[in-house]
Amino acid sequence: MKRTIPLALALLALAGCATDKRNQALNKTLMNYGAAIRWGDFTGAQAFIDKTYAEEHPISSVEQSRLQQLRVTGYDEGSGPRPDGDDEVVQVVQINVVNINTQAERGIVDRQRWHYDREKGKWTLMTGLPDFSPH
Repeated sequence: MKRTIPLALALLALAGCATDKRNQALNKTLMNYGAAIRWGDFTGAQAFIDKTYAEEHPISSVEQSRLQQLRVTGYDEGSGPRPDGDDEVVQVVQINVVNINTQAERGIVDRQRWHYDREKGKWTLMTGLPDFSPH
């Protein structure tokens, strides 16, 4: 009995370390992705997108040129990410942009879904870049 208590505590500590590493990776990923969007580095932001999603939803050259016409003026994560399953979080972000040609400003709501790959210890964006097309 005395031996099982330290073993149980050690296992809990290891689980806690894994959770801490995962949370640290999430915080770093969301901060870096948010910074890329804030600075209008959409090419850099694409590096956060899940590879399968990116292959199935390639960004056309027309879309790339549209993105270059935008200046991000606001990026608000609201209440931040919330868990949605074991290895997923969702985050709703309000993004404001100005079209540099027309100087028209508009806001969009970006519903992000992030997935944690346990093998790679990495978070990836499952929903692609924000949809900035006017509706």
